[in-house]
Amino acid sequence: MKLVNIHTLIFILLFIIIGLNTAQAQVWSLQQCIDTAQVHNKNLQMNRNNISIGEQKEKEAKANLIPKITVNADYKYFSNLPYQLMPLSTFNPTAPVGQYKEAQFGVPHNINANLQLSMSLYNPQVYGAIQTTKIASELTELQYLKTEEQIFFEISNLYYNAQILHNQLAFIDSNLINAERLLKNMQLLNEQLLAKGTDVSKVKLQIAQLTNQKESISSKYEQVLNALKFAMGVSIEQKTQIDPNIQFKRANEYTSSTILDIRIIKTQNRLLSSELSTLNKSRFFPSLNIIGIYGTTGFGYDKQPNDFLKFFPIGFAGIQLSYPLFNGTVTQRKINQKQFELQNSELQFGLLTEQNNMQVENAKLQRMVAKKAVETTTEQIELAKTIYEQTVLQQKQGTASLTDVLLADNALREAQQTYLSAVIDYLKADLELKKLTGNISTTK
Repeated sequence: MKLVNIHTLIFILLFIIIGLNTAQAQVWSLQQCIDTAQVHNKNLQMNRNNISIGEQKEKEAKANLIPKITVNADYKYFSNLPYQLMPLSTFNPTAPVGQYKEAQFGVPHNINANLQLSMSLYNPQVYGAIQTTKIASELTELQYLKTEEQIFFEISNLYYNAQILHNQLAFIDSNLINAERLLKNMQLLNEQLLAKGTDVSKVKLQIAQLTNQKESISSKYEQVLNALKFAMGVSIEQKTQIDPNIQFKRANEYTSSTILDIRIIKTQNRLLSSELSTLNKSRFFPSLNIIGIYGTTGFGYDKQPNDFLKFFPIGFAGIQLSYPLFNGTVTQRKINQKQFELQNSELQFGLLTEQNNMQVENAKLQRMVAKKAVETTTEQIELAKTIYEQTVLQQKQGTASLTDVLLADNALREAQQTYLSAVIDYLKADLELKKLTGNISTTK
């Protein structure tokens, strides 16, 4: 029975180990990295919160059209009652005109409590704020898309860099295998007195250089993966592997559409125009409000024998009209500022359009050059491999020296490095072109 339990335990442990190895070996595609970033990236989360904030501001502006009800209450105790001047004829009909006598009115205790209702019938600032916050919400959504585009661009670049470093490691491993084979041959020839000890040392030095290069590239690879995980918004401790197969595609022509930067400028232009319109309306149009109060007023006296506390109702309703005649040119100064801001926005729109056209042409040229470089270096790798294999064979036959082998090996490594650089240049140029033509979202 114990033997069965031990076998069962071993089976469970093996199942867990296999499951952990499978989880560790999970390969992330570029699309999975982007999808993960859309959920976990903190910059995108903050921008989504900004969109919600913009929606609440728009609702806040509309809420100014809803009637407002406030409760007001106050208590006043007059240690000295206020004075008022009364015509002396009030007290003495025979008194001459133009003479007055002071008199105190009221009681020490005054209590007021009421409900106040106010509702805007027409207020240019309120309606202008509603329109402005609506455009501001659109601007916030565009800024979210811009942040999303930047993060996608960053993740794609990091992913391509990781693929290049991964392939560099694969090339180094292949070169190390070739170098170790060469070392065994040189050691055998040295034992047979057909090669010098310095030849063996040269090959060992090459292996040491390749080993150091592998360690350096492995460190860079881990750093790029950490940066990729940070951009995705996942934990640095999470095991992550990328797909090493570089998807090299032929050049495609992209249809140009309005890029986000230009759409943002246009929306900012609309926002400034709305603010300018609101300022002009608030300068020339009155505001009209409904007001109403219902409550009570209390008067009290606390001296004997006439102490009392009496309350009397109060209520009224009316319409309040407010028209700005002159506010010290403050509104005019604000209008002048918005006009200059609007001019700058229009200039920035023209500048950004011209800059985008120039960058699109440059990106096309860079992609074309990189495409030709990929095709050329692909042929060079095959040629370098052939030369290296032939040189090794000639060295075994004694018709080529160790120096020839090492030179052929260096030529192969340079061809491999040039190929990888050309591929990454092409992918980045293609990605840049998609961004500049407004097609970066189609890559998802």
